[in-house]
Amino acid sequence: MKYWDETLAVSQRILTELIKRRRSLIFWSIFPISILFINGYILGERASLELSEALKMAAPPSLVGAALFFSCLGGSVATVVSEREQKTLKRLFISPLSGFSYFIGIFLAHALIGIGQTVLVYGVILVRGETIEGDFFLGVAILFLSIAGYVGVGFILGTQLAKRTEDVNAIVATFGVPLLIIGGAFLPTSLFPDGLLTVAQFNPIFHMNEALLNVWAGGSSFEDVENHFWFLVIFAGVMVISGWFSYYRMVQSEKTL
Repeated sequence: MKYWDETLAVSQRILTELIKRRRSLIFWSIFPISILFINGYILGERASLELSEALKMAAPPSLVGAALFFSCLGGSVATVVSEREQKTLKRLFISPLSGFSYFIGIFLAHALIGIGQTVLVYGVILVRGETIEGDFFLGVAILFLSIAGYVGVGFILGTQLAKRTEDVNAIVATFGVPLLIIGGAFLPTSLFPDGLLTVAQFNPIFHMNEALLNVWAGGSSFEDVENHFWFLVIFAGVMVISGWFSYYRMVQSEKTL
C-alpha cells in the first residue's frame, strides 16, 4: 500500500501541474483529433471511402503512431528533464518517497494521458457511427504495450541524452520523425517499396500500427497479428527494464553531485 499510495501521489502531482497549465492538455487533445481528420480525409479521397470508414482506418496510425508517441515518449522525456532542472530529484533523496514509486508514478501519469487520447480518438469514431470490429481486449493490450514501450524509451532518452529542456525537441525530432514515417503514421505502409518494408520490420511503431489497424479496423484475430504482438511484448519489456536502469543510474549520479 505504501508504494501504491506514493505512485498515485506522484501521478496526481504531474497531472495536476498539467491541468493548471492547461495548454499542454489542450494541445494533446487537439493533436490526435487533427491528425485523425487529416489522415482520414486523405485516405477517404485516395481510396474512395466514406469519411466515417476512412476515419476508422486512420484511427490506429493516428493514435499509436502519432498521438501516443508525442504524449507518452516526448512527454516522459520532458517530465524527466524538467524534474531534474527543478531539483525534484534532490528533494526525493531527503524524503521517504521511494525511487520505484517515483518511476512508476511518472509512467502512470503519461499512461493516463495516452488513455485519454484513445478515448478522444475512438469517441470520434463512435460518434461517426463506426464501431470497433475486432477483439476489444486484444486492442487494449496492444495499446498498453505501445504506451509502455514509449514511456520506457522516454526514460532512456530523458536520463541519458537530454540534459536541458531545450534538448527535448531536438531529441524527439531526431529519433522520432523518421521512425514515425517508416512506421506508417503518416503514409500507408501499402505505398512503401519492398526495401522500406524490410526496414520497417525492425521499427516498433510499424508493429504498433499494423497490429491495432488489423484488430480494431480489420477485425483480425490474435493469430493474424501474433508476430506483431510478440514483437511489442519483447520491445515493451526491454524498454521498461532499460528505462528503469537508466533512471536508476541517473539517480545515483545525481546523489554524487
